[in-house]
Amino acid sequence: MAALGLIAWPVMSYYEIPPFTDKGDPVSYGAAEERGEQPTDSRTLMPTGPEADFKNVRTLDDGTHISVVTLDGKKSGFKGKVWVWAPKEYTDEPKFAKSGFPVMIALPGGPGYGTNYWMGGFKLQENISKWYSEGKSKPFLLAMPVLNPGPDNKGIYWDGSDIPGQPKMGTWLTEDVPDLMKANFRTLKSRDGWSFMGSSTGGFAGLKAVLKHPDKFKAVIANGPDIVPDSPLWRGHEKEMRENNPEVLAEQLIANKGPDVYLAFQVGTRENAKTMADVKKFIAAYGKGPVHTDLHVIEGGKHDGATYAPNLGLGPIQWISEQMEGPMPSATP
Repeated sequence: MAALGLIAWPVMSYYEIPPFTDKGDPVSYGAAEERGEQPTDSRTLMPTGPEADFKNVRTLDDGTHISVVTLDGKKSGFKGKVWVWAPKEYTDEPKFAKSGFPVMIALPGGPGYGTNYWMGGFKLQENISKWYSEGKSKPFLLAMPVLNPGPDNKGIYWDGSDIPGQPKMGTWLTEDVPDLMKANFRTLKSRDGWSFMGSSTGGFAGLKAVLKHPDKFKAVIANGPDIVPDSPLWRGHEKEMRENNPEVLAEQLIANKGPDVYLAFQVGTRENAKTMADVKKFIAAYGKGPVHTDLHVIEGGKHDGATYAPNLGLGPIQWISEQMEGPMPSATP
């Protein structure tokens, strides 16, 4: 009977049959306890609060949790889900107990509504831990918000932007989501601790966010991205569309002589040929001065997360990690 129980437990846990699963349990990252504490160094921002009501979605083999909260965006007015994850170094490493960690805001491709495929798909969390142990990556905190306020089943998407008359998805991604992370985690005060990663339209949104707000974000990994805004919702709003065009923003950044940004691109050879051509054209035209670029060509790669995820560790994540800060260990563990 005991042997049967040992066999049944993982099965019932896998199928999330109570009480054999911890899915839905509250998850705390220690924000309430850490508010007011002194950080390891002046670059670290301790959690500002209030602590969010995170619920567990998945427990990884190393004991870390992917959790979710419905965030009522104070600045955008948009309300949607954000999944988060902290590596074990954040929760379990004494030398980093008062240290700020870098944040990566990971955006999906596809509908980008209702869910985010990085929140446990393609082993992104496990691989970040692996790449950190191999010296290839920073131990990123992950924020994985929804990208769109509704499904794109009618060819409608929002380009991660504040399109007039539409939900302010640009403000959601660049203000509300970072504010959530600052409220609940030890982060870094400067842009050196803030980055994006995304696929397809999520790659565009991350690329645009870094170029539009180089004072807040330093780097992006853009997987198979669109290069220019092309949502049908821009119709009649050409001025605002231009203000959210990475080509225009890169040109302005070059003219202003900075600040420096780091744009890593991944494109598969089996994607639409236009994607590769557009990325190479952008790099040739704007990859100069403060706009630093890197292109990782994935031989045989398709336009999907299954292509992009494992290849992050073959160059792109190390390239941006070398430009970013944190965490700084304390003098004595």
